[in-house]
Amino acid sequence: MKSSSAAKPRRHTVIEELTGILVFIGIIWVVFILDRFLPLERLALYPRHMSGLPGIMLSPFLHKDLSHIVSNSVPLFALLALLAGSRADSRKAVLSIIVTSGGLLWLFGRSVPVIGASGLVFGLIVFLILSGIRERRGIATGVSLLVGLSYGSTLLAGIMPGQTGISWDGHLAGAVAGGICAWLFTLR
Repeated sequence: MKSSSAAKPRRHTVIEELTGILVFIGIIWVVFILDRFLPLERLALYPRHMSGLPGIMLSPFLHKDLSHIVSNSVPLFALLALLAGSRADSRKAVLSIIVTSGGLLWLFGRSVPVIGASGLVFGLIVFLILSGIRERRGIATGVSLLVGLSYGSTLLAGIMPGQTGISWDGHLAGAVAGGICAWLFTLR
């Protein structure tokens, strides 16, 4: 006989995961500060180059300048808080989106170095929207849509080619990864 706790994942709360969220974003900021003194941007993701393989995992922690890191930190905090309040395993979702989006970008991205957490942001937006729909969580889905629309004007604008200085292909890879992970990790 199956227990009811085996059928449903344990719910967790933002309060329970707040420390992890702050540590994750704090690590991004520490790496940003260290990058001012060390050549860490050489760890960027370079599509289809062996030297770019570490960037699959490390590029979300690297940022060009203060504007870049702030524009990723704010939506990242909101989305991680929403993820913490969901039924999904937050750590598994974040790691899976990073690896999947980085892998897709390494395989199919333009031949330019990529840094920044915006692929993760786009992945989390799509993950939260699709998992909210699959789990019938209207408020979380609505808030995720709102964050998605306010981040970079719209989700669609963020994945359109031809934007100077923007990794639209990284955004697209993140969005695809978020969709794949939502499909695999959420209940119907």
